[in-house]
Parts: sequence; C-alpha cells; structure tokens
Amino acid sequence: MLSTSHVPGSPNWVDLGSPDVDASVAFYGALFGWQFQSAGPDAGGYGMFTLDGKTVAAVGPLMQEGAAPAWTLYFHTPDADATAKSVEQAGGTVRFAPMDVFTEGRMAGFTDPTGAEFAVWQPIENQGLEAVNDPNTLCWTELHTAAPDTAKTFYRSVFGWQTQDMPMEGFTYTVVVPAGGGEDAGQGGIMGVNDELRESGWKPGWRPYFEVADCDAAVAVAKEKGGQVVAPPADLAGVGRMAALTDPFGAPFSVITSAAAG
Repeated sequence: MLSTSHVPGSPNWVDLGSPDVDASVAFYGALFGWQFQSAGPDAGGYGMFTLDGKTVAAVGPLMQEGAAPAWTLYFHTPDADATAKSVEQAGGTVRFAPMDVFTEGRMAGFTDPTGAEFAVWQPIENQGLEAVNDPNTLCWTELHTAAPDTAKTFYRSVFGWQTQDMPMEGFTYTVVVPAGGGEDAGQGGIMGVNDELRESGWKPGWRPYFEVADCDAAVAVAKEKGGQVVAPPADLAGVGRMAALTDPFGAPFSVITSAAAG
C-alpha cells in the first residue's frame, strides 16, 4: 500500500505531460473532482492537482518536441545525483540530468533498460504527494514491459526493491515492495506485456492507478469526457474492479475500486 511517508524507492510524485493543460484540467476535474493550482508565473504552466486542499498529482505542458502525452511516476530518492549514477551502472539511461526545482527539491528523469520512462524526486521543501489510497488519488503503480526479468534486476539494483512473483492465469505478476518494507508495503507491480496485449492497445511503460469509489461510473465519465477504454471494467478476486483508460490526448492510466476499500 502506498504511503505519504515516502520512504526511499517509493512513489512520491506523479505528473501529467499534456499538449493542452486547460483541457486536461477539465477532463481530470470532471473525472476525479481535482482542482488546479498554478505553481506560479516562473513554472512554465506547470501546476498541482489538488483534492480537498491536498496535492494529489500535477500537470504541465509537454516540454520536448514529439513527446507523447503521458503520466510520469517519480520515486523518492535521498540523492538524485547518486541515483543517476546507479541508473547508468545498471544499464539505464539519463533522459535529463539532476536539476533543482526552485527550492522545492531536486529531480531527474531516466529510461530503464526495457524502454520505460520514470523519474525521481529528492524532496527539500516539497515532500511529495499529500494524499494517496483515498478515492480519486494514486493507489498503485504498474510497469508493463516485454522484459520483466530485466526490469526486476534493474530496479532492485537502483532502488533496492524487493519483489515477489505471483502466478496468475496465463502470466506471472510481480509485486514490488520498497527496501525494508513488510507484507503490506506493496507499492506496485511488474507485468509482462505479450504480443496479444500489445495488439489490444497496452503500451510498455509505467502506469498510475487511481482509486475510485465506483469503477464503472468512473469509466462512464471518462468516456463521456473524451477518454478511451483500453480494457473495460473487470473483477480480480481479492484485488478489486479495475479498468484501463487513456485520456483525451492518449495518456494511459487505470482506475480501480479496491476490494479492501469496498
């Protein structure tokens, strides 16, 4: 389960790169009830999504020509520069080098050896997300990759993650736990993406899951507001009811009504 304690290696931020920030604010506002709070005139259009006064995500314009709209997951690091070295040593690449974000913290972006992009956040004044697991907040992270064994080795080396393989019908799902975490500290999973899944629209990369009170209702709102359904609502015993979506610009994400929450 995610936590706002943000131990090293755990998800502590998530943001959306959008070609139209105003339209994205409208879509996610309708879907999750989020409000937008600008980070200021020097932030280039970047700002926070808030819910009940707490920061739950962020959004900003696409900064690189040709970049695809996408959610980016950030993992906590006490030292972004040291993490950058670890990424390169483990076979990943640095997309953008560690940099200060005003006085808020230090960030860097990477690509793992399987082609999935992610980032890290070293907190200074901004510790990270202020609410998780609640309805309409981040509750899980999931890597879809054609090379799950390579991914597991890489992230264990960089973050010290512990992994547990769980056989599922037709595939193996790997649960990720931060270093030193217990049984209830699962923060995400790694899932192999085969040819059939890729043909159905699943793209390799990290995907955020947002908790919702009613999965079917959330999917209906997403469709009404211009989103697309990649995988319709389905039940997974002991986990919950979930669906995979893309927003109006094609950024993938998932929603889930967790069994534990209902």
